[in-house]
Amino acid sequence: MSLKSKLYGLYIFCVLVPLIVTDGVIFYSLIRAEQAAQQHEMESQASSVQYNISSFVENSSTLAKSFYMNDYVRDFLDTQYDNALDYVIEYQKFMRNSLLGSNLGVDNTKITICADNETIVNGGGFRRLSEVSDTPWYRQLKESSLNAILLFYYDDLNVPYEKAERKVLFLRKLNRFLRDDTEKLLKIEIDYGGLERNIRSMNYENSIYICRGDELLFSNAGANNVGQPFEAFTLADQVGYQKDFTLYGEKLSIRILRGKFNLFEILWDHIPMIVLLLLINIILPWTLMRQIGRSVTQRIGRLSRVFEQVGHDTLARIANIDGHDEIGSLMENYNRMADRMNGLIQTVYKDRLREQEINIARQSAELRALHSQINPHFLFNALESIRMHSILKEEFETAGMVEKLAVMERQTVDWTSDTGTVGREMEFVEAYLELQKYRFGERLSYRLEVEEACREQEIPRLTVTTLAENACVHGIESKTTPGWIFVRVYRDGQELCIEVEDTGGGIEEDELQELQYRMDHASIGMLKEKGHVGVVNVCLRLRMMTGDRAKFLVESEKGIGTTVSIRMPFSEDDTEKDITEKKNTDQL
Repeated sequence: MSLKSKLYGLYIFCVLVPLIVTDGVIFYSLIRAEQAAQQHEMESQASSVQYNISSFVENSSTLAKSFYMNDYVRDFLDTQYDNALDYVIEYQKFMRNSLLGSNLGVDNTKITICADNETIVNGGGFRRLSEVSDTPWYRQLKESSLNAILLFYYDDLNVPYEKAERKVLFLRKLNRFLRDDTEKLLKIEIDYGGLERNIRSMNYENSIYICRGDELLFSNAGANNVGQPFEAFTLADQVGYQKDFTLYGEKLSIRILRGKFNLFEILWDHIPMIVLLLLINIILPWTLMRQIGRSVTQRIGRLSRVFEQVGHDTLARIANIDGHDEIGSLMENYNRMADRMNGLIQTVYKDRLREQEINIARQSAELRALHSQINPHFLFNALESIRMHSILKEEFETAGMVEKLAVMERQTVDWTSDTGTVGREMEFVEAYLELQKYRFGERLSYRLEVEEACREQEIPRLTVTTLAENACVHGIESKTTPGWIFVRVYRDGQELCIEVEDTGGGIEEDELQELQYRMDHASIGMLKEKGHVGVVNVCLRLRMMTGDRAKFLVESEKGIGTTVSIRMPFSEDDTEKDITEKKNTDQL
């Protein structure tokens, strides 16, 4: 291949193809970012809808609890009345002195108290239990093991005397004592229309459906006719995100349909960047390559023809040198070399050339060695300059952040060994948490507790730091209220114990079991997968270091927090070394 063909081949395979791949990655990243933004938006919408539904129900739960704890209500329901007049008199007194009268009709809710007392007169929020014993909602409460349940159902029991309609009931058993002879219960009929209007008032663009299994309860996209039975949900193939939760025994799911995804709209929104990339990455390099190729190949061709005459007794000179770049300089240097080489013996020339090659290789090796020493040193000097500049400007918070960052950089740069002492690791953890406090502010507090006997114990580097990072990212970040991170290192018999606890949002049960499995069975293959790779890395290195004697335990409670515990053999050699060094220090 000619030099010209090689230059064009070099441009195509080393410039054009990588640029096309890079631009493709950029476009792919744009698409993925848009999809991730839509997914995050759907997750936020689902959480908001769940919160609204839970708030509606919790209001009824709070009201039910007030009746449950009211002894006056219990006595009124347990009393056996001689006649209807006695009941009416007591009922009027009860309505004046109890919470029932003030709560009737609040938020369009209907409150009914039922009791197994035949002396009670139906009406005014009270009914005899015998009147409702055949209703579906009573049987479901009776069969439930819970004291309070939520129930969505279509009430067509009294048709045609009463119109059929959808209802949302909160049912609560009111028997507080085993000795109660009278069975009592509270039924709160939540405003179905109000709940549906509250969901629609959130004004989300995505279609949101609240379902019970395959049964559609209500949504912000229609299908909310209170007089019609609940419809079947038929859009399962369009669901982009689903969140399942249980509310007082009722298993519900929030299903959000995927929004419209238009690739051309995304590309059109970024058309200036696309045009700029095409101009910079394709058109401009091609033009420059043509000019450079023309300039280089012509003069290199002249040099090539001259060097074809090397076999002659003398080297030919190059006439009419043009250009002042490296090739022009090379032609001039060739002429000078030709003048000198014509007077030298071939063997002397070869020896000198060999010596020059050795010197160049040695200098190159020395330069690489200097670079390996200068680069980290330059980085730390630069960080220190920034810190001192911040101190001079009284920006102490920035100075503190730079100082903690320098500590972290030294830990990652100085990786001469995969292990380090607990004391050194805790310094790095403290630097990391201090940096996180600049991010979270008052939302993050932490406490580090390390027994002195454990400070010289060797552990894989970044072990505790990785767990502390997970506590921040998956615990504190997911919770809007202030939280704590506790790091404890202590000795328990012949074991070194490491505990990292956070008061964050906690982990779901199925995810918790999966994480425990990955920690117990950490392997090289898991590092290629997504999800908790940092934790798997820590567990794998601990297993390799201790010969599979390290034990792991993760405990979590949703909304309360998470604790990760590591137990590994305690090294007596490190302890004796620590005691000896302390004695030597005391003697000095």
